[in-house]
Amino acid sequence: MILNNIFVQSVIDIAQLAGGFIHAHYGKVDENQIHTKDLNSLVSYVDTNSETIIIERLRELLPESSFLAEESSAGLENTEYVWIIDPLDGTTNFLHQIPIFAVSIALQYRGEIILGVVYEVNQKECFHAVKGQGAFLNGSPISVKNLELQDGLIATGFPYYDFSKTEAYLKVLENLMLHTRGVRRLGAAAVDLAYVACGRYNAFFEYSLAPWDVAAGALIVREAGGQVSDFLGEENWLLGKTIVAGSEKGHAGVLKLVKEYFKA
Repeated sequence: MILNNIFVQSVIDIAQLAGGFIHAHYGKVDENQIHTKDLNSLVSYVDTNSETIIIERLRELLPESSFLAEESSAGLENTEYVWIIDPLDGTTNFLHQIPIFAVSIALQYRGEIILGVVYEVNQKECFHAVKGQGAFLNGSPISVKNLELQDGLIATGFPYYDFSKTEAYLKVLENLMLHTRGVRRLGAAAVDLAYVACGRYNAFFEYSLAPWDVAAGALIVREAGGQVSDFLGEENWLLGKTIVAGSEKGHAGVLKLVKEYFKA
């Protein structure tokens, strides 16, 4: 097995290297250097250069791997090992100088996520997990906080391009506003998941997400003792575009609501 301490630390180092590059360009991107990929989806040279940094070094670390990455999907092939990368999760925050964004790197082996790293750039918080070995924040073990739904904070992501399920989403949101200690929207799914893993949030839910948004964070949640599913309570959260993650009680409470309101 390749996931020894040296290998894992090398991936952490790569995430932090990319994070350092991102931070060095914070507040320095001109309007004419920003492009719109899709509706309300922005990208700049910082995203693409960060991705290049990550891919080049991961390819050196594990030459037989391929990549599923937000900006390029560079080298995606039928290999046993696939890196799933978001080189800058929270691009809109970054470009608007809202200091909540992260680098997210996951390693998938034969279809299963076995390593996840989320590096929150501004707080210099590095969350990581190896399957079966627990979850960590800057090297210290972390775990979810198993609160009743009404006793915790819930994280979500507002729809920003797929508005087909807005009515159902708003009904879930209204219920959570009335029956929890509050709802937060940071604008970076990887950070939301990491915050669930260390007990800051009781649960997180969102729809219309891509694999690179959730791959690393979901493993970290599970290794921290949490639960992860799609909106049906099943395992299609990586490719199915919906996710509920949380402590046992938090996950159960939010899952009940999304099952009720997001009916086919």
